[in-house]
Amino acid sequence: MMTQAKVLLCTDMDRTIIPNGFQPEPADARKSFSSFCEREDVKLAYVTGRHVSLVKRAIKNYALPIPDFAITDVGTKIYQIGKGSWQQMADWEAEIDKDWNGKTHAQLKQILRPIKELRLQESTKQNTHKLSYYLPLYMDKDTIITRIEAFLKDANVAASILWSVDEPKNIGLLDVLPEHATKLHAIEFLQEKLGYELDEVIFAGDSGNDLPVLTSHIPSILVDNASAEIKQAAVELSKHNGNTEALFLASSDHSENNGNYSAGVLQGVAHFAPHFFMPTNKESSS
Repeated sequence: MMTQAKVLLCTDMDRTIIPNGFQPEPADARKSFSSFCEREDVKLAYVTGRHVSLVKRAIKNYALPIPDFAITDVGTKIYQIGKGSWQQMADWEAEIDKDWNGKTHAQLKQILRPIKELRLQESTKQNTHKLSYYLPLYMDKDTIITRIEAFLKDANVAASILWSVDEPKNIGLLDVLPEHATKLHAIEFLQEKLGYELDEVIFAGDSGNDLPVLTSHIPSILVDNASAEIKQAAVELSKHNGNTEALFLASSDHSENNGNYSAGVLQGVAHFAPHFFMPTNKESSS
């Protein structure tokens, strides 16, 4: 048993702790989540597809706790936060830059230009190591992804291609990233840099671009408001990867137990790290 219990809580934002999905948010869920994150033995990292300016806006608009770290732009940037300043981790940028074999964002965009079905996302959703497109849901995404992979392979570019769906806007999102610039690799980089053991790290997510982490060896929480398709994929892939024990599906019932959004995150933390929710000697004797 750990004598000095600590946790690095890494969580996605949209539809995980931000209640911007279709399901209702439990009352006081974010308040409880914020209280938990204020503990000295908890380090909080947001892991999101959002650009840093949109992360800051969400923190303000949704009254979210200020994190210690932010892995943004689907794993392509890591920021360390302290005393109001957000510092980019240059060693992470150097780590992932190798995968693109000297190619720039503009050069990759040119390489993929023949694939007419792809529509570039806004400039705020692009960065040095993130090339992002919209793809209508009626398109055959698998065929298009295969074509992208072929173009990039010819250019000697090692890339990860991530697919997810913006449900409120009903559009597909396709991100081309350096091969190692996934949320999973970014979390592992942070874990190693901070010196946390595997059982001291917990991840929470809800969507397709969270699946590499949700189905990995990292203890992970899938919030209950995730789609049935993602739940099925997470269960099947974690089983295939031999990581069934590392995946927790938050659940809801008709009582006060609700697994949506940040309530589901806390439910998962209680599952993986119950000692955080046990009363201390002082509390139990009062």
